[in-house]
Amino acid sequence: MNFCEFARVCEELEGIPGRLAMIDLISRILPTLSDEELPVFIRFIMGRIFPDWSPEKLGIGPNLLYDGIAYVAGIQKDEVIRNINRTGDVGRAVEELLGRKEQTSFFTEELSLLDVYRELAAIAATGGNRSQKEKLKVVRKLFSNTGPLEGRYLARIMLEDLRIGVGEGNVREAIARAFQVDPYQVEHAFQAINDLGQVALLAKEGEERLKEVRIELFHPVKMMLAQQGSIEEAVAENGALAAEYKYDGSRFQFHKSGATCRMYSRKLEDVTDALPDVLDLLVKATDHDVILDGEVIAIRDGRPMPFQTVLRRFRRKYGIEEIREEIRMIPNVFDLLYLDGETLIDIPLSERRSRLAGVIRDYIAPQIVSGDPAVIDRMYQEALAAGHEGLMLKVPSSPYTPGVRGKNWIKIKPAVDTLDLAVIGADWGEGKRAHLFGSFLLACQDVNGELVPLSKVATGFSDEQLQEMYVLLKDRVISESGKEVRFEPGVVVEVGYSEIQMSPNYKGGFALRFPRFIRLRDDKSLDEIETLESIRERHSRQSTVQQ
Repeated sequence: MNFCEFARVCEELEGIPGRLAMIDLISRILPTLSDEELPVFIRFIMGRIFPDWSPEKLGIGPNLLYDGIAYVAGIQKDEVIRNINRTGDVGRAVEELLGRKEQTSFFTEELSLLDVYRELAAIAATGGNRSQKEKLKVVRKLFSNTGPLEGRYLARIMLEDLRIGVGEGNVREAIARAFQVDPYQVEHAFQAINDLGQVALLAKEGEERLKEVRIELFHPVKMMLAQQGSIEEAVAENGALAAEYKYDGSRFQFHKSGATCRMYSRKLEDVTDALPDVLDLLVKATDHDVILDGEVIAIRDGRPMPFQTVLRRFRRKYGIEEIREEIRMIPNVFDLLYLDGETLIDIPLSERRSRLAGVIRDYIAPQIVSGDPAVIDRMYQEALAAGHEGLMLKVPSSPYTPGVRGKNWIKIKPAVDTLDLAVIGADWGEGKRAHLFGSFLLACQDVNGELVPLSKVATGFSDEQLQEMYVLLKDRVISESGKEVRFEPGVVVEVGYSEIQMSPNYKGGFALRFPRFIRLRDDKSLDEIETLESIRERHSRQSTVQQ
């Protein structure tokens, strides 16, 4: 497949309003691709370059991209930015700029889909002191060999924001239809290997190959997620539940094979080098090959420290030995996904917990199983008194579903409701905050993973937190118009609110009343933010309570 063909497919998908028509188009294309093209096509149409579990990252921001486009279009970078600000879309701006230049026939060779992937992989592999210059050369080369329409989608792929409305659900169904396999087997294989590109290759071979898929060591899977609820509702719906402390720390996934071990964050980043003390504790706690799910907390004087303390350790690259002496990091293990060659995600939580107790000597999170709300509430009060965030309630018969936010895990927290949302824009501040962003535009995700504006938040920030937000976001600026700024998505924050209201002011039809910044959640990825469907459910529950 040539990249220009891929661009035409993207244009067609971008113009399709219906989900079923999208799935039909994708399913007709997949069987026509070679084994090498298939996984690349799958990832690209979802706006990704590498599998979610892969440590490979493109490592370029908007500014380097703008430099490359300016060079190819023969204009100044400021003009590129002005065009982006006018269109509000990097892809459309690039298409227009390359369209002006097209008559001079500046591109020299037609790029295939695989050519583009290999060049992007080369950018990701470039390191060292001269890395930015080398990356810029490849960016220039790519745009020098693309026409206007190709440029629209190449620019968006580089920013991993394709804007054509194709989410994981659409692609899963398209794979099942294209290769005539059970959609459940497609979803199950995806949960185990966390790469729809690889799943498509297996589906092409047949359903039996999908059934053979197992979790692999050092190939992290997405972590199972929880939704908010109450003790009374959860017990009424499920009966007896497993109750565990909800820690105010950072999720981890620990992989061990013999003497080799690695640790991954909830965003599936390798954080092994940042947490040698935690790895030492877990290695000594088991003699088995395992994949463990848990949460790390920081302890000082016997009390858990704030979440941000833990997060700083996850981010840290230097001075690890010095900092580990100051703050004690403790793992709390609550699930077992793999044991000595056997994948365990399909067996009930109660059995996984029993096996966990048999192979880990220390650091297992305390748990009770009860169908009595009063008993569970006592554990909830104990958790809060001990300085933890709340309680997790889990259905004992439930499997482990990677990446799924379902009713099998329910989080119980104090009365203030919170949401994890993506930062997609901001307004410049005023007065002493004139050189910082003063308020932020937040978004949830729809069923296709597209970001839907939900609210602005301007309160709850200290001066230090506003400075931190500026540092995180300044290189993600895509466009500016007056005081308004739009960002390449990627930063997640937790926001408290008093009420969800119906609102015509935002695309999703809802808005937050009295939103307040709680904390930065850069341990979370975009696919973990709140969904529009869950916003609807919260609004419905809230309306019922009010009535």
